Amino acid sequence: MSLITDHHRRYWRNTLRLTGTLLALWLFVTFGIGFFARELSFRFFGWPFSFWVGAQGALLVYLGIVAVYASVMDRWDRAFDVAEPEDD
Repeated sequence: MSLITDHHRRYWRNTLRLTGTLLALWLFVTFGIGFFARELSFRFFGWPFSFWVGAQGALLVYLGIVAVYASVMDRWDRAFDVAEPEDD
């Protein structure tokens, strides 16, 4: 008898899809924009775009990725009833 239900499969499928999407975004920001940023020669908030991406933009995207993952997974943990119990 399998202990894995359709409920668990949906949760795992959603988790893998979210993780894959966020990893694709990370890959694009890290290698895509970072690699081609030097060729994007325009000013962004008073600085060259390549500097902004390297120094600030990528870090903000990474922080956003972590925040989105934590928020969505917290919501899904509660919705799929796999959340850890709250300590009072």
